[in-house]
Amino acid sequence: MKKVIIGTFVTESNENIPTKNDIDLYDIAFGDKCIDKMAVKEVFDAAGVEIIPSIYAVAGAAGVTKKRTFDYIETCFLDTVREHLHEVDGIYLMMHGASYVDGGIGSGDHHIVKEIRKITGPYLPITVACDPHGNMTKEYAESITSIRSYRHSPHTDAVATRIRQAQTLVDLMNDRQNVHSCFRKLPLILGGEQSVSADEPVASINVFMDEMEKDPRVRSASWHVGYLRHDCPEAGCSVVVVPQTEADQDYCEQKVDELAKFVWDRRHEFHYTGYTAEPKQALEETLAFNGKPCVITDSGDNTTSGAKGWNTYILRQALEAKPEKTMLFASIHDPRCEKFLESVEVGTDTHITLGVGHDYLSEPVELDVTVLKKGEVVNAIAIGRDDNYTVFGHCVTVHVKNTNIDIIVADTHLSFRGKLQFDHAGIADWKDYDVVVVKQGYIFPELKAGAAFYVMSLTDGPTPQNTRLIPFKLVMRPMFPLDNI
Repeated sequence: MKKVIIGTFVTESNENIPTKNDIDLYDIAFGDKCIDKMAVKEVFDAAGVEIIPSIYAVAGAAGVTKKRTFDYIETCFLDTVREHLHEVDGIYLMMHGASYVDGGIGSGDHHIVKEIRKITGPYLPITVACDPHGNMTKEYAESITSIRSYRHSPHTDAVATRIRQAQTLVDLMNDRQNVHSCFRKLPLILGGEQSVSADEPVASINVFMDEMEKDPRVRSASWHVGYLRHDCPEAGCSVVVVPQTEADQDYCEQKVDELAKFVWDRRHEFHYTGYTAEPKQALEETLAFNGKPCVITDSGDNTTSGAKGWNTYILRQALEAKPEKTMLFASIHDPRCEKFLESVEVGTDTHITLGVGHDYLSEPVELDVTVLKKGEVVNAIAIGRDDNYTVFGHCVTVHVKNTNIDIIVADTHLSFRGKLQFDHAGIADWKDYDVVVVKQGYIFPELKAGAAFYVMSLTDGPTPQNTRLIPFKLVMRPMFPLDNI
């Protein structure tokens, strides 16, 4: 019986926030729990392949990871490889691609694969499924037999891509082709809000790659948008094409050039998807809209890209505007305030100070509130997999007295992106509100489908949307649109 090692390391490291990732921020699982969370068991079971789990370590989007935390996670990977090297036939990994680690490590994803290769040598099949918002290098790509990113943003095909890459490993273990990913770097840097797959030019790029994958000499093709929330040499867009056989390696080196040119020629077409507005205009137009529900995304405090979700800026806007419409803020992250509210019984009137006071964006506000509901903050392993989720924290919903405003106060900074999160928070139906404010950049599919109107508010914060304003020092130059290429 063939055997595979599997493991997951996922974190998006935003260096613009003041806190760092320690072990308590990671959802850690071993053994059968690791296998269940990775959602590829069915592929290996169907092929009669035995699974050897290493570690499932997911922190989502947060800060730079502390070296001691990363060392522990990496050691779990490497110890598993060392222990089972004599019997293993391949390795399957889910590696986001946007991690950054203290202590001179740099990319944690790249470091793990590099250290694994030191143990296995160059030929053991390794396949990687990854998020498109991850950074790549030639060394990293070519050390992996097959790497493929999700096509869609938001990532509705995440589970499908992971299953595909697990099947690719099964195929590689059966035919043992000496291939590696073909890689090209582009002098192009984009934010996730400019690469939504339902819109152009990403839709055409995906069609181009879909057509390329119909070629029997091409195993897979993918476009890696990159991640720009930490300044590093590997930041920027990349493309990868994986050959079917060793004889197709040179052919795919030509195909990856074609894909690189296709993306590069469309560099002027990238734009924000949907409607965007400066904060004052965004709120005014939302409150004036004749219909419900409306969604405002607080893009400068986008927790899906590592922000803390603690900014009170739009809340203060709303308090000043005194809206006649009902509003729900989902959520505002303030551990101290949430802990206090946990001690207050539902239905009780109380006074809170909401806001961590890190800067002017998270400035505290004094509020008289009524405690409405208590719940938990959860996140699914992937969009569309609400049956498999992790509890990351707790929350309390309050009503601000003498206003039409409700606020979910949370002790963690995960984004509310659909029914799963609202259900666990205790909100019967988010569409009952006239306006919902969430900590996102581009709007997530379920909110988009349910909204009568939505707008991305171009707020300030650790996830600014104007790439030209980010003071990059270490990225490749010239780089579009930082430079006029």
